[in-house]
Amino acid sequence: MESPSRAHRRRKEARPAELIAAALKLFVEHGFAATRLDDVASAAGVTKGTLYLYFDSKETLFRAVIEQNILPLIARAEDSVAHHDGTAAELLRGLLLDWWSLVGETEAGGVLKLMVTEARNFPDVAVYYNEAVVERAKRLVSQVLDLGIARGEFRRVDHEMAFHAIFSPAMMLIIWRYSIGACCGQNIDPAHFMDFSFDLTLNGLKT
Repeated sequence: MESPSRAHRRRKEARPAELIAAALKLFVEHGFAATRLDDVASAAGVTKGTLYLYFDSKETLFRAVIEQNILPLIARAEDSVAHHDGTAAELLRGLLLDWWSLVGETEAGGVLKLMVTEARNFPDVAVYYNEAVVERAKRLVSQVLDLGIARGEFRRVDHEMAFHAIFSPAMMLIIWRYSIGACCGQNIDPAHFMDFSFDLTLNGLKT
């Protein structure tokens, strides 16, 4: 049997992840402003004092949510781009579908809804998200576009505008899920939507 001291140590090591998971759920359900650290601690089954051992503010906790739920996925995408040996079109489609399955269809997708609704009220949080997530994703897409252009698959386009045009439909689908879709039952089939969206994107990029 596991000793009490070892079990306590293992439990202590798991607490940051438990707090982050609780924070993500509450941030998405109630919004950043309305979520109190007391609520997060209670949802994770610890005291507020215990929470402060790991996170000194709600902003720090939000950063941890991004670092645990979003940044590893970007790192995974960067690795895919670095080691891809197929066409640029296949690479771009894979990135979009991976993003949807790992972000859009999970609780992590709620972070986008959170940023849309509360960025103006918490500019420091918005700046961090833009630098840590958006700008990094832009560089990634630019690499794929450059690859496609160099191989003659894609025509030359404005990379900044292309990034927004490529990802905006998927981001809009997430917002739909957390707004009209959730309230009115007007669900859109994600698989069909993503295939349709990528078809439009690819035909717009082709030479």
